[in-house]
Amino acid sequence: MTRLPDHVVGDARASTFAWDRLERLVDIENRMAGHEGEMRGAEVVRSAFEEVGLADVAVDEFELPGWWRGSSAIAIPDRGRRYEADHEVIALPGTPPGEVTGEVVDVGYGLPADFAAADVDGQIAMVRSDSPADADHWHHRMEKYASALEAGADALVFRNHIDGCLPPTGEVGYGNRPAPIPAVGVSAELGSRLARYAADGATARAAVDCETGPATAPNIEGSLGPDTDEAVVVTAHVDAHDVAEGAVDNGVGTVLVCEVARLLSQVTADLDTRVRFVVVGAEEVGLYGSTHLAATTDRDRVKCVMNIDGSGKSRTPKVRRTNTFESLAEPFETVGADLDIEFPVEDDISPHGDCWPWTERGIPAATVGSTSPDDGRGWGHTQADTLDKLDVRDLRDLAIAYASAVLELADESRSFPEKEPAEIRDALHDGYVRELKAAGRWRFD
Repeated sequence: MTRLPDHVVGDARASTFAWDRLERLVDIENRMAGHEGEMRGAEVVRSAFEEVGLADVAVDEFELPGWWRGSSAIAIPDRGRRYEADHEVIALPGTPPGEVTGEVVDVGYGLPADFAAADVDGQIAMVRSDSPADADHWHHRMEKYASALEAGADALVFRNHIDGCLPPTGEVGYGNRPAPIPAVGVSAELGSRLARYAADGATARAAVDCETGPATAPNIEGSLGPDTDEAVVVTAHVDAHDVAEGAVDNGVGTVLVCEVARLLSQVTADLDTRVRFVVVGAEEVGLYGSTHLAATTDRDRVKCVMNIDGSGKSRTPKVRRTNTFESLAEPFETVGADLDIEFPVEDDISPHGDCWPWTERGIPAATVGSTSPDDGRGWGHTQADTLDKLDVRDLRDLAIAYASAVLELADESRSFPEKEPAEIRDALHDGYVRELKAAGRWRFD
């Protein structure tokens, strides 16, 4: 039986608190980092924290390099074709403005071996958005962008691998905004046509119009429980890409932080350790909010971090990665056994997501989400990341599992040893090292 009392579980199963706030978030429509909508999303969170009764509720603003989208297009002059509709092509955030002419070179999955076998020097490289089933790790968009840079490409086309899922977006600038070469996302359908043209050696012209400049983003915080030296930090990110509602990524994570706080506010006497609830900004464009939070937090004041991202695709919770902190697995396994549910744990490490600024410092941090049969993001990072893809019943079950997990993490009998940053560095795949360096995010040397 879960450590949550029956009346709290019953409350969670009937609650519309998270769903109501999710509707408010998606109705903002554009919560892009550094944009006005992100601040409006922060206000939804701040209001929820205050309504729940969290202590020390505050909004901490920080600066970041902002990016504003203009128009994008791909033209094939030899065929008299021009593609500029949003359902066909969109710029990737962080890309510089500019126009590039060259042959489209289809580099398949965009693995290092694929680039080694292709000549993209001075051309437009096109890569798929997925990784092959036998790959030794997931090849992130940024890793493929780094490979394109190393191979001398003048532009990158990021091709969705799922039919009907529209063009994928995603940051390419990170710590080096604006990025060195233009990059656009295209739908699977347009990608297939470009691949056919590429086989004939067609010349293309890729054009991106956008603006960059200083911007401000928010972190929203509140706390609950006893005044202990250490705290369990529960996070999610409120920002989303400007092309969609950001319902799954990461509206769900944001409102689940609020709902977990609401549920635990009913059992504060059962908390052995203080819990800090922090919804951060600017995750999608380089983890700016979580980096700011980790840099301004005394590491001795953090017991561990639980980040919620990638939730809502089902009601089955999942630890997406423990970032090699093996001691973090047991609390979630305990919750799975107590609730008699699946709660799979993956002992993976990745520099993607709001756990990374903690992980790279050696602070125990895990990302939780939910299981999904999807290959890759599915609707995520596209215009179709909308509320209709979600079910309130899934949010309720996930909230119970996550709140139970926080109780376990906060248990005074549990400890989570830190690691030296060098251990984290050595655990990273070489591909992650390459992309961190290309993105200006390598902090180990």
